[in-house]
Amino acid sequence: MEDLYPSRQMDQPEILKRRDPVIHTDQSKDHQAPISKEQLDSYEKNGFLQIEDFFSGEEVNDMQKAIFELQDSNNDVTSDKVIREPESDDIRSIFHVHKDDNYFKDVANDQRILDIVQHLLGSDVYVHQSRINYKPGFKGKEFDWHSDFETWHIEDGMPRMRAVSLSIALSDNYTFNGPLMLIPGSQNYYVSCVGETPDNNYKASLKKQKFGVPDEDSLRKLTETGGGISVPTGKAGSITLFECNTMHGSTSNITPYPRNNLFMVYNSVENQLVDPFSGGKKRPEYIAVRDSGILTMS
Repeated sequence: MEDLYPSRQMDQPEILKRRDPVIHTDQSKDHQAPISKEQLDSYEKNGFLQIEDFFSGEEVNDMQKAIFELQDSNNDVTSDKVIREPESDDIRSIFHVHKDDNYFKDVANDQRILDIVQHLLGSDVYVHQSRINYKPGFKGKEFDWHSDFETWHIEDGMPRMRAVSLSIALSDNYTFNGPLMLIPGSQNYYVSCVGETPDNNYKASLKKQKFGVPDEDSLRKLTETGGGISVPTGKAGSITLFECNTMHGSTSNITPYPRNNLFMVYNSVENQLVDPFSGGKKRPEYIAVRDSGILTMS
């Protein structure tokens, strides 16, 4: 398969133009969209969309209870699916929750979510990756700037930009407690990074990413082109949908206020993984699902 988005091959970084649509459903045809035209236009322009109060207070309480029960039950567990902070044994992320936990399986199959992501991707979908991210007060560490698609393309073999990430806020998001930061318009540009991918890179990158991290000049150009950096804030229960190539990251949390979220990636069933474009080994199933069973029919 032709590699339309090469990366980690050259000595110098390069910014390439996107070769895929941002919204894959033909908007010129008479489709009944699950969100408004203004929301769709905003997503297409900026590469992300926040919807506040998506989940009710009762649903949020149930999810909060579930993520902390899962955290407690894994505190003393040695598992590759449980990622700990680089400088402590605190749990940073728990992966594959949509398969390993019946409650989160139901969340992943929530028809309200599926209606939106199926419209954005123009097809049936499956979950490529799921995880809970914990960022406790005072000691939650940062996530460096990156495009998810760059990693999924190079290390997992995702061929095209036809996936969408969903972050469900399970703590109130402020501008100061390590929130998600996104660069508007960055979904239209692909940063081809430098540095050959080492074997089993995921074992280190899930704690702190070093390969597939864009250079400072490219980040500066993206912010100048897109109009800066956006920080979606809001109450627990809001969701943020962001296109797989949207550049994003988050700072560490040195405040008393935790920032936890449930993160799921929906990929089109027409965009199934092939061999990694790095030429390396396939990453484990709990990071990159290859059993792409349709979640629900459109």
